[in-house]
Amino acid sequence: MDIFVVALVVLAVVVVVLGVKRVPQGMEYTVERFGRYTRTLRPGLNLIVPVIDQIGHRQNMMEQVLDVPSQEVITRDNAMVTVDGVVFFQVLDAAKASYEVNDLYRAILNLTMTNIRTVMGSMDLDELLSQRDHINARLLSVVDDATTPWGVKVTRIEIKDIAPPKDLVDAMARQMKAERDKRAAILEAEGLRQAEILKAEGEKQSAILTAEGEKEAAFREAEARERLAEAEARATAMVSQAIAQGDINAINYFVAQKYTEALQAIASAENQKVIMMPLEAANLIGSVAGIAEIARQAGQKGDAQ
Repeated sequence: MDIFVVALVVLAVVVVVLGVKRVPQGMEYTVERFGRYTRTLRPGLNLIVPVIDQIGHRQNMMEQVLDVPSQEVITRDNAMVTVDGVVFFQVLDAAKASYEVNDLYRAILNLTMTNIRTVMGSMDLDELLSQRDHINARLLSVVDDATTPWGVKVTRIEIKDIAPPKDLVDAMARQMKAERDKRAAILEAEGLRQAEILKAEGEKQSAILTAEGEKEAAFREAEARERLAEAEARATAMVSQAIAQGDINAINYFVAQKYTEALQAIASAENQKVIMMPLEAANLIGSVAGIAEIARQAGQKGDAQ
């Protein structure tokens, strides 16, 4: 009797141990009864029927990362590049991930590698190097749609590295150097052009200011000549009036003026070195005295008027 009780206790303990399942946080277990899926166990303590029920698959429900190995891709312009990447995904339905696809990780990996070749093979090399975000978006859309029946959500696909062949890299480096040299030559030519324009503008302003100065000088010179002519005209009128009245000093004025101008012309000649000529200073002084007399008489007439 005691042995039977002990056996029942041991059996009860075994049943409890086999029927209680602890599921960690971030995991879900599928339950199979006689090999057929019945339900999914959530995180925490769960009870199953021992012997009849058993755990089928254990699925990680957290976001996971899968490295995509390097592979060679031929672009649309026949350039060979080596590409690798990384895939982020999360299992949303443990039952579908367990029973809709065999070997979920390998399926996602092969699907991603195939679509990388498809998407990048339809683009030129320049597009691959400059539109990486566009490539990631296209890959994410295609792979996510393909994995939806498996209960999987692909959150991100990132292309880590795109490596062209070494000879192609060298050619691209030479092309970039040529472009930089071209831009430098253009900038230098533009600088010289701007300098010439500024120099021409400065010369133009200088010419304008010079012309305005010459114009002002000519105007003032003409004004001075006009005033001199008016003065000579008034002097001539005064002398003529004096001659008409029989004043001999007026004649002396004209003689003295012409005499003085002739001496000035002789003295200012470039080839003239020494001049030896008789000079009657009394006549010149008398002429000057005549000029003074004419000026005095004109002043007396002005006061009388």
